[in-house]
Amino acid sequence: MNTVPTPPLILASTSPFRKELLGRLNLPFETAAPDVDERRLDNEPAAELVRRLSEAKARAIGVTRSGLIIGSDQVATHGDTILGKPGDHATAMRQLRQLSGEHVTFLTGLCLLDSKTNEVQLDVVPFSVVFRELDDEQIERYLRQDQPYNCAGSFKSEGLGITLFERMEGEDPTALIGLPLIRLTGMLANAGIRLP
Repeated sequence: MNTVPTPPLILASTSPFRKELLGRLNLPFETAAPDVDERRLDNEPAAELVRRLSEAKARAIGVTRSGLIIGSDQVATHGDTILGKPGDHATAMRQLRQLSGEHVTFLTGLCLLDSKTNEVQLDVVPFSVVFRELDDEQIERYLRQDQPYNCAGSFKSEGLGITLFERMEGEDPTALIGLPLIRLTGMLANAGIRLP
C-alpha cells in the first residue's frame, strides 16, 4: 500500500476504452482531452509517429495540469502501410478484404510525464493479430454489427472484431486496445507508484 501521497494521475485521452483499461489498476485518475495535431510528418515511420504523439498529448495536458500524465497513441500497420480509419462502409469493406489472411501490427506509443519534474518515460509497444480468411459475407455481416468506421484497420478488437482473428501475438494484450498496462505498471513503479 502506498504510504507517501502520490501526485494526481491524469489520462490525456477521452477514449472510453483507455479509460476502462486504466480503471483496472484501481488508482484514482482524471481524464483530459489533449489538443494535438495528429497528422503524420512526411516520411515519418509509424513507431516515431506514435512516440511523438503520445508525448505531445501528455505535454499538452502538462501545460495546465500538475501530476503524472499518461499519453498514448496507436497506429495499425500492414507491412509498411499505416492503416487509416475507413470513415465509411465501402472503404471498410475494401480494407478488410485486403487484411483477410494477413498479419497486422499495432504500435502503441506510451508516455508517462511527471509535469512537476518534466521527467518523461517513453516506449512503443507492439502487438500483432493475424486475420482469418474472410469472405465478403462475413465482412459485410461484421461491418453491419460493429460499424468500426472510426477505427484504424476497420475493426474493433474490444468488440465483435475479435471474431475476425485467427490468432494474436504479443506480450501485452491491452496494447491492442490502446493502453499497454504491463508497460504502464513499470513506468508507474519508476515514478514511485507500486502496484498492486
